[in-house]
Amino acid sequence: MKQTVRLGRVAGIPVGLHWSVLVIAVIIAVVLGTTVLPEAVSHAPTGVYWAVAIPSALLFLASLLAHELAHAVVARRHGVRVRAITLWMLGGVAELDGESPSPRADLVIAVVGPIASLAAAMFFGIVAIGAWALGVPAVVTAVLAWLAFMNAVLAVFNLLPGAPLDGGRVLRAILWKKFGDRARADLAAARAGRVLGAGLMAGGVLQVAVGRSGSGLWLALIGWFLIGQANIEAMSRTARQAVQGVRARAVMTENPDCAPGWNPIEEFVERVLMNSPQSVFPVVDLTGTPVGVVTTEMMVRVPPGERVFTRLSEMQLPLSAEHLSAPDDLITDLLNRRPLAGELVSVVTEDGRVTGMVTVQDLTRAVQRGRLRSGRAPTRQDREDR
Repeated sequence: MKQTVRLGRVAGIPVGLHWSVLVIAVIIAVVLGTTVLPEAVSHAPTGVYWAVAIPSALLFLASLLAHELAHAVVARRHGVRVRAITLWMLGGVAELDGESPSPRADLVIAVVGPIASLAAAMFFGIVAIGAWALGVPAVVTAVLAWLAFMNAVLAVFNLLPGAPLDGGRVLRAILWKKFGDRARADLAAARAGRVLGAGLMAGGVLQVAVGRSGSGLWLALIGWFLIGQANIEAMSRTARQAVQGVRARAVMTENPDCAPGWNPIEEFVERVLMNSPQSVFPVVDLTGTPVGVVTTEMMVRVPPGERVFTRLSEMQLPLSAEHLSAPDDLITDLLNRRPLAGELVSVVTEDGRVTGMVTVQDLTRAVQRGRLRSGRAPTRQDREDR
């Protein structure tokens, strides 16, 4: 998920917000300020409710961040790279680059998030009891109790057995250990997630129809999200199976046209782009080292009068280590990478020079061919491709 606002790094992990997190922050503050706190403490002034509700909404978001950080930190300890943590409308996402090395590691990475939420629930609960004993204003005690309750609910909900919830990961780890087949376990957890999501959607719709409660809409939305994410995970597993063992050299666009960073756009368009089948180009510096990427669409957006003196290096998207690979790298390691400019998955290099590139289209073609290949005996060409 793309971050709208970057907050910095926590334990070396990039942390940010998706714009939709503002929606849940506002909803939480409104519910606290207009319903939860007035019902718990009826005599307080309206301004007090809001003065407590707004920072409490931020505290709840912080507890969501703690949940995802627990996943991320433990994943790194098990050798799984963590790209980023992003908070959004329905919670948080820890973007892991790669798979757990074993069922046990998978289980530990999954359960540590709910454990962190339970720890937060206990913390807020203990503080609430202490605040009550010390005679702290009732509105503060009430919101601390609410934070404790919501973190407990978050922990329990996340342990429901269906992908993409943590309980789905636990289920996957158990089935992986039982069957010795990660792919089979993944697909089973995805099916469980679809069933769980359908149940939540049905429950939400029924709640709206019979109870006429607006909370049913939220439940239905969560169910719809779970179904969508479970389907994505199932498709991701199918794709990984299709290209299992395939190397980057087998699917890459070999010796692609590169864009010299010092060239003006107009010169590059006339000399290279008009005669190239590519729509994305690695940008290289004077030594031939890839440093960025440009696309035809990016160049089109530059006004014609500025293309004569605008150099490609001035408009490039910078390349990071995430978007560099070697010819013998496995394609399965590239599937979860976020494409640059929506097109480039990786620039393939040998001795610092560009020898190929892998685009979204290259990966799609490789997955499609892999799925077709899976239904027949491997040929000599198949073995050479691998």
